Amino acid sequence: MQRIIPIAADHAGYDLKELLKKQFSSKEMIFEDLGTHSSESMDYPDIVHPLAKMIEADKSKLGILICGSANGVAITANKHAGVRAAICWNPEIAALARLHNNANVLCLPARFISNELAFGIVKAFFDTQFEGGRHQRRVDKMTC
Repeated sequence: MQRIIPIAADHAGYDLKELLKKQFSSKEMIFEDLGTHSSESMDYPDIVHPLAKMIEADKSKLGILICGSANGVAITANKHAGVRAAICWNPEIAALARLHNNANVLCLPARFISNELAFGIVKAFFDTQFEGGRHQRRVDKMTC
């Protein structure tokens, strides 16, 4: 079964976005690249809102956002109903974000992690399923 994964990055995350697409593209995981398409300075909300809207509309279950610190993309994405964007800086945090919080958008801080660490974070995020149970009750309380 193919999974369409929207991916987007600002100028600080452009190089990492391109590496992730090469590392993880397969018949099962196809990336929809929402930009940016260069390392030229740009405004991250311009790429975050389209990705978050895909999650809101259930056109994709999971997505990836990348910027220098991951703060800007996470804050912007979390303005959208149904989006649970998590800043992850190691595989354990990524797994817990999925397992306990049902995070559906992985936010990577490109300026603070190595490429190899990013690969491990993405793998952990996509390999982990939401545990549900007592965590579902908590996730249900997140919406304002």
